[in-house]
Order: sequence, then C-alpha cells, then structure tokens
Amino acid sequence: MKDYKIAVIPGDGIGVDITREALKVMNKVAEKYSVKLNFTEVKAGGVAIDACQNPLPQETLDICKASDAVLLGAVGGPKWDNLEGSKRPEKALLGLRGGLGLYANLRPAKVYDVLKTASPLKNEIIDEGVDLLVVRELTGGIYFGDRGRCEDNGIAAAYDTERYNVEEIKKIAHVAFKSAMKRRKKVTSVDKANILESSRLWRSVVEKVAKEYPEVELNHLYVDNTAMQLVRKPSQFDVILTSNMFGDILSDEASMITGSIGMLASSSVREDSFGMYEPIHGSAPDIAGKDLANPLAQILSAAMLFEYSLDMSEAARDIENAVQRVLDKGFRTGDIYTEGTKKVGTKEMGKLVLDEL
Repeated sequence: MKDYKIAVIPGDGIGVDITREALKVMNKVAEKYSVKLNFTEVKAGGVAIDACQNPLPQETLDICKASDAVLLGAVGGPKWDNLEGSKRPEKALLGLRGGLGLYANLRPAKVYDVLKTASPLKNEIIDEGVDLLVVRELTGGIYFGDRGRCEDNGIAAAYDTERYNVEEIKKIAHVAFKSAMKRRKKVTSVDKANILESSRLWRSVVEKVAKEYPEVELNHLYVDNTAMQLVRKPSQFDVILTSNMFGDILSDEASMITGSIGMLASSSVREDSFGMYEPIHGSAPDIAGKDLANPLAQILSAAMLFEYSLDMSEAARDIENAVQRVLDKGFRTGDIYTEGTKKVGTKEMGKLVLDEL
C-alpha cells in the first residue's frame, strides 16, 4: 500500500468548513484505491497570527516541505485587515509559494451545463463550451521586481519593475505545454510584446519551447485582446499561458465567466509532483461555521491533488464525476442555488459527494 503525507491548512473562515468535507472525500477515495493518506494539520493565516503572531510559522513551512502535497482552505478576514502588510494573513500565501518553490499556478475555468444560467454571458456563447486552464507564472515579474519611491523633479513618484529571465519563462512554458498535451493541445501565450521588452523576451522563449511539443498548436495574443476574447468567445481557449500580473487578472476574469466561484479549484506546482491545492474563493468569515459554504471547490482541489501530486488520474476523475452527478440531481448550496433546485448545506453537500463515490 502506497503511503502519502499530506499537509492540511484549513486556515480561516469557511476554510475550516470546506476542508473538513474534502478530507472525508479524500479518505474514501484513498480507501477505494488502496492508498494511505497521512494528514497533518498546521496553521497559516489569521489563526496563525492569533496563535503565534506570525502568518506563516516555521513549523508550518517545515511540515509542508516534508509532505507530498498541501491542501489549503482559505486565509484572511476583516479581523486582521488593520495589520501592517508584512504581518497580514495573505503574507502566508506568498511565503508558502516562495518557501515551497511553487512557480506555476494552474487555474481551470469550466462551465457545468447544469450551472450555465449562473454565467453572466449569453447562452449562445456558453453553449459553445467553456473549459480552459490558465497557467500563471507565480514567482517572477512585476510582483517580485525592484520597486520603490523616488522623486521626479521634486514630485513624489513610485516604480515597480517587470523582470523575467529565460529560465523562468522556460519553466512556466513547459508546464503549459505539458498541460495542453493532456487536454486539447492548444496553448495561447499572452503578453504585451508590442510595448514591453519583457514580453518580447517572453514570446521568443515560448516559441523555442513550443518546438519541443510539435503536437501542440501555439498562438499569441496581447493581454488586452485576450481580456476581450474571454468574454466574446471563451470556447476558443484551451490553455492560457501568461505572466504573474497578467495571469492574476485574467484568471479572475475567467472565474467570473463561470458564474460560480464556489466551484473553482486551483493548484500551485513546481517541476516535480509537489503542489499546493486550494479553492480560488476567499474565507467568507460572515458564513463561517454556519453550514452555508460550498465545499465543491475544495473537493475539486482535492481531485487536482490526486491527479498532479499523487499521479492518480482515475481517482481524480472519480471525484469530478461524483460532483457532476450531484449537480445533475439538482442539489445546490446557496451560492449556486436557483429556483427549482434543492438547497443543501456544507455538510449535506459533502455527504452527497461521498454517497456518489
């Protein structure tokens, strides 16, 4: 029997509620496929600040490093909004990504047929299909470049620097092309090469990497055109490859196209099989502990963990298909509820998925 170590960070707010349901699903799948999952719960975010005045304790980082994967709930909340920037809960996310060497964020955006009325797009656009993956570089670019305050002829000014090197671009490009090989074999590389020198380097490196994947179609789009095309014809996209800041913006746009943010999973990975898996939504402290949160994004994040870190694609499909069957039967949490469907709470939704497995 294979044995895996999974670090679990429930975090703040509804992170605790949704992670509890995801762990039940993971245990059931592990039993079905005869593997053993050893979960170690650790603190990060606001709860860690409350416990030890540090959003990311060294013990948490050490346990994550010694694990095969990390499952993260959500961090943050208004309780900690007035803290200085370096001490806020969200600092834990950057610390985890950097400390664990996670340089690629994978965020799928898919519209389920039974939830298409939740999308803000017209039915005729959604009916063409929305099933794309945004591959975002996580550890470079303007978020990590030189920055500061200065004066321009006595006037206060500030600057932030967009910087990438060839190796950083190569690494993220390989992730995108490998992902496309498992999907519909199309990569759209997004940049601003008509203006930015960093984007011109980005484009040239991506084109070189593409030669190693002759089966994958590559095309380039400027970021502003991509933003328009996502709402005009999202069906044209398979894998979107882009930089840190552009990916931050476009992945949020893609998530809103689905109209159901409580359904969307994500992962942050590195060159080996290690990754951190989390839903894209926040901690929603106003509904925490009230059996109202949608656990499906966290459950689908667990499916990604099985696929990418444990190399158990069949188990991942089992989870995804179970979620699909629950939705097909009309069960909904409040965030995706529409008239004529059956409203359930966090625990009941988790149980329904378990029953389908």
